Amino acid sequence: MVIDRRLKVFIHIVFWTFMFLSPMQYMRGTGMSMLQYLMNCMPSLLLMVVFYANYKWLTYKYFVAGKHRYYTMINFVMIISFAIFLHYWMDFTRELFQPSGRLSRMPDALDDFLSFIRDCANFCIFATVATCISLAQQWYWADTALKAAEAARVAAELGNLRSQINPHFLLNTLNNIYALTAIDQTRAQNAIQKLSELLRHMLYENHEQLVPLGDEVQFLENYVSLMKIRLSSSVDVRFDYEPADPVPKVSPLIGISLVENAFKHGISPTEPSFVHIRIAVEGTKVHIDIKNSNHPKTDSDHSGHGIGLQQVQQRLDLSYANKYEWHHGVSPDGKVYTSSITLETQT
Repeated sequence: MVIDRRLKVFIHIVFWTFMFLSPMQYMRGTGMSMLQYLMNCMPSLLLMVVFYANYKWLTYKYFVAGKHRYYTMINFVMIISFAIFLHYWMDFTRELFQPSGRLSRMPDALDDFLSFIRDCANFCIFATVATCISLAQQWYWADTALKAAEAARVAAELGNLRSQINPHFLLNTLNNIYALTAIDQTRAQNAIQKLSELLRHMLYENHEQLVPLGDEVQFLENYVSLMKIRLSSSVDVRFDYEPADPVPKVSPLIGISLVENAFKHGISPTEPSFVHIRIAVEGTKVHIDIKNSNHPKTDSDHSGHGIGLQQVQQRLDLSYANKYEWHHGVSPDGKVYTSSITLETQT
C-alpha cells in the first residue's frame, strides 16, 4: 500500500511538472523573461485547481452522494469563471510583454470565442478525468474491503463448521472405546493409540487451509479402524486408496462427515450391512466415493443422512466454490446410499 501511494504521488508530480514546464518551449530566440514565464503558467495552475477540486472534493461530496445537480452546477460556475479570468489574464500578459515597436495582431471576436471554448473544453476534460480517477479508486477500495470481509466471513464459517465436526466426531469415537473397554483391554489400548493419532491430526492440521491427501486418508483410515472395533464380522467394510505422485492437497476433514454418516446410517444389527470407501486421484482431481447400505433411523429421514450432509455442503461451498461436483442419494430400491465427490485440487 505504501508503494502504491508513493507511485501515485510520483505520477502526479511528473505530470504537473510537465504541465508547468510547457510554457518554456517559447523561451527561445529573443525569449521571454522569468516573470512572463510565470504569468504564462496561469493556465496550468487553473487546470490543477479544477483537477484537484474534483479529485479530492466534488466527486466525494456530491457525485458519489448522488447530488449530481450540485456537482454539475459547481463545476459549471468554476469552469466558466476560470475561462473568463484566463481570457483577460492572457490579454493582460500579451499587452504587458509586447516588445516595443512590434505591432501585435488584435484578436477579433471569433478568435476570442474560440479561445474561450477551447479553455472551457480543457477544463471540462480535466474535471472529467479527475472524477473518473476518483471513482475508480473508490471502486477499488470498496472491492478490496469487500473481498477482505468475504475472506474473513469464509474463515469464520469454516472455523465454525470445524468446531461442529470435532465434538461430534470425538463423541462417537469415545463411545466406541468405552464399549471396547468392557470386552478387550488390549484392543482398547490400541484404540486409544489410534485416537491419539486422530487428535494429533485434528490439533495440528485441522486448522491449515490445505493438507496433503495422504494425511487426510490416514486420518480416515484410523477412524474406520476404530469404527470396525464394535462391528460384527458380517459387516462388509472396505477402504481403498489409490495414491498418486505428486500428492494433491485437500481441505482438512472434508470427508469425515460422510464417513460418519455411512457408519451411523449404514449399519443394521439385524440386516446385511456394508460400507465401501474409495479415494482415487485423477490428474488434479480427487474422487471420494462412499457407498453404504441404507438403514434410515426415522421414517421422516428418507436419505438416512441428517445434519452431516448440511455440513458437507457448506464445507464444499466455502472451500471449493465452483470447483467440485457432489452427487448423492438413495438407490431406487432404497437399499443403497451413494455419495460421490470430485474435487479440483492443487499439488
